[in-house]
Amino acid sequence: MTQSHASTKLSSTTVWIMAIATGLSVANLYYNQPLLAELQKEFGVTVKEVGIIPTLTQVGYALGMLFLVPMGDMFERRKLIVITSLAVTAALIMAATAHSLWIMVIASLLIGLFTMVPQLIIPFAAHLASNENRGKVIGIIMSGLLIGILCSRTIAGFLGDLFGWRTVFYSAAGLMIVLASCLWFILPASEVTYKGSYFGLIKSIGTLVKEEPILRESAIVGAMIFGVFSSIWATLIFLLSSPHFGMGAKEVGLFGLLGAAGALAAPVVGRVADKKGPRTGVAIGLSVLALSVLILWGSGASIIGLIIGIFILDFGIQAAHISNQTRVFALREDARSRLNTVYMFSYFMGGALGSLVASFAWNTAQWSGVCVVLTVGTIVAALAFWLGRNAKPATRG
Repeated sequence: MTQSHASTKLSSTTVWIMAIATGLSVANLYYNQPLLAELQKEFGVTVKEVGIIPTLTQVGYALGMLFLVPMGDMFERRKLIVITSLAVTAALIMAATAHSLWIMVIASLLIGLFTMVPQLIIPFAAHLASNENRGKVIGIIMSGLLIGILCSRTIAGFLGDLFGWRTVFYSAAGLMIVLASCLWFILPASEVTYKGSYFGLIKSIGTLVKEEPILRESAIVGAMIFGVFSSIWATLIFLLSSPHFGMGAKEVGLFGLLGAAGALAAPVVGRVADKKGPRTGVAIGLSVLALSVLILWGSGASIIGLIIGIFILDFGIQAAHISNQTRVFALREDARSRLNTVYMFSYFMGGALGSLVASFAWNTAQWSGVCVVLTVGTIVAALAFWLGRNAKPATRG
């Protein structure tokens, strides 16, 4: 399949359906978070024990990115997307019917492992899009992904309050069945771009990291920016529930709508990356991110300042992330799923590290400590970007 042939199959309707599918699928990772108090009561366990549930969901997601997402280069993508959608449906039903903590823990690990639709669709869309339109397409699909992440907790919280936590997982399973059916009929078939063994496929990931300096640079930048994002959301509840603000979990959840508003700007960022070049988009994103960190540092006692700072921060992260992905997907047409594995695994590992470090920083120096973490993450991202300014794709014979 040539690039021009591929791009003719990607209509605007297909792009938006891919974006919706990405958002609905990634939401599976976050439904359990606002339900932890109900799950603790249901299973009669401690806060520490029930905390294993979201942790293993993220562990499963990381394992899926490492060992399942690369298969998008080895197998026909449409079939792989439908199979993983049905697999996560089974895991969601297992969660909905769980009557012990350990069944719920296993189900959560499997939900994370098989929630691969977003990370299969994004490189698929990049493969189908034309070179001139790739940033815009990635931006639209990323808007779906980010809205899914940011709204999933709010939806699960309200649905759980009204109908109970099991309804959340049954509803998610039903959505996945409908989604799998729609995607089977709507997505075009794809060609296989890797002909070797599975072991060779996984081994080739390391070769890509070694040979592609732009991939290494983008992975470091991505890890740092998502670390900054996660640092905010891991500690914002502590700041807003302090005596100065006196807010609760529901009010904090509404802050997620700010991120959703920022996510709507993703297609605009993608068009900038197409017109000015994705490296320019990364530079703009990092500059906006630095501005947001300054605003947040000075807004530890101002709700208006926090609202402005978080909105600007989300926009900056979107700009850098989408432009980063556009650069990565342009490297090798035959390895886009594996390129996505490297970039997104680094991205989420950066997020996990950011959450962990920010928690320690809050305990040490509260909001000022968290802002130090934000500043360091932004500086490291900018430094990696600056040092990689002369990076070029590896020459292939």
